[in-house]
Amino acid sequence: MTGPADTRLPDGFRVVLDRRTRVLDGGAALLGGAPPRLVHLTPKARALLQRNEIVVADSASRALARRLLDGGLAQPAAPLGPLARPERADVTVVVPVKDRTAGLVRLLAALPTDLGGIVVVDDGSAVPVDVTHDGPLTLLRNDTARGPAAARNAGLAAATTRLVAFLDSDVVPRPGWLEPLLDRFADPAVGLAAPRIVALDAGATWVSRYEAVRSSLDLGLDAAPVVPRSRVAYVPSAALLVRRDAVGTGFDENLHVAEDVDLVLRLHEQGWRLRYEPASHVAHDHRVDVRQWLGRKAFYGTGAAPLALRHAGAVPPMVLSPWSAAVCALLLVQRRGAAALAVGVTAVAAERLARRLGRLDRPRLVAARLTGLGLLGALAQTGSALSRHFWPLAVLGCLVSARARRAVVAAAAVEGLVDWWAHRGHDAGGPGLAAHVGAHRLDDLGYGAGLWWGAWRHRTTAPLRPAGPGGWRPHRQG
Repeated sequence: MTGPADTRLPDGFRVVLDRRTRVLDGGAALLGGAPPRLVHLTPKARALLQRNEIVVADSASRALARRLLDGGLAQPAAPLGPLARPERADVTVVVPVKDRTAGLVRLLAALPTDLGGIVVVDDGSAVPVDVTHDGPLTLLRNDTARGPAAARNAGLAAATTRLVAFLDSDVVPRPGWLEPLLDRFADPAVGLAAPRIVALDAGATWVSRYEAVRSSLDLGLDAAPVVPRSRVAYVPSAALLVRRDAVGTGFDENLHVAEDVDLVLRLHEQGWRLRYEPASHVAHDHRVDVRQWLGRKAFYGTGAAPLALRHAGAVPPMVLSPWSAAVCALLLVQRRGAAALAVGVTAVAAERLARRLGRLDRPRLVAARLTGLGLLGALAQTGSALSRHFWPLAVLGCLVSARARRAVVAAAAVEGLVDWWAHRGHDAGGPGLAAHVGAHRLDDLGYGAGLWWGAWRHRTTAPLRPAGPGGWRPHRQG
């Protein structure tokens, strides 16, 4: 795998500020991104950023658009004119399948006929797969199952087009799914684009309704760069569009879980830009049987240990600055005077930050805002981690300490309420408050159990170690 040879955005490429990006001091600075950052703008840069958008027309606008795009402060938008980008004929769809012929037939019926090709890889099905399609189709077969990573790689090796779409046999692309992904490849530095994974059927049970709004495959309503330690830190292999030259030989066949996250991290480290595009929808047939659902959550959790060992610092359970970690610890101990001390630590952190922001007109106001946002994020991470990554330790603490019981119960309830509120307006509907919080806690218990099992099997504490903001080396920028 090598990085992109060309990172220059083409003339006419248009970006708009992300809806979360805040313009400060009349345009002197921008706050936002993935991970969050403060970007100071020169007068020339401010002049280029008209109506919160940039249209690439020269070297200066190209450089600013690239910086904001890579930082997550801006997102790609419809260009003012036509841009060169791949077409359907440039895409080969690769489908790994094992004993799921009905789902495969359903998927093939949803694929257009003008693709560059379709490669179905039968990974040792008990009854050999035999399917047809009106477009060009190649059927490969492994006599014994080698795993989804190996099956995808076999299809990748057989593809001759410059782009390859990986689709699992339990997904159904929605009409128009491919075009928004193809648009992202107008940027020559993009090596991977992923759609939003939605529920094929919301169903009527509490599990199906929860998965319809809170599936770990569904990464939300907002477009984003795929960046470790950010809001969209990975994308699932259930549906991906990749540049064949970027992925090389493909997935690591030694991994039977989290091979998609590993691929994302390797591409990122090589300098490729990765995009999450929720304008593209691919529906997934979610597991809704409770035991299968919990088993899948635990299975996902077992992938944390090998990822943490391969990509040190890229997938920590929490990312906290020293001051925010101290404030969270003070609030958790619930000792007399701890709250006042936490306020003091926060005030000192805000004042130190204000001194570093001296070039702004109102550095203390901006520092207070940044510090408040940082503290809210730290508290949210802590509440989530107590119920997800560290719940075995939390349970032990509850057995011996009334303070621990209060802290854990409060964290689990508040985090669950916030999570329900954040997903209450989801387009697929969802369960009620009590059902959502209960399912969310079971989701966390399953993942956490798998994480600890995986950590024990690999004899490592790597996936359980929190990290600081500067503990991971980002990819090189082109």
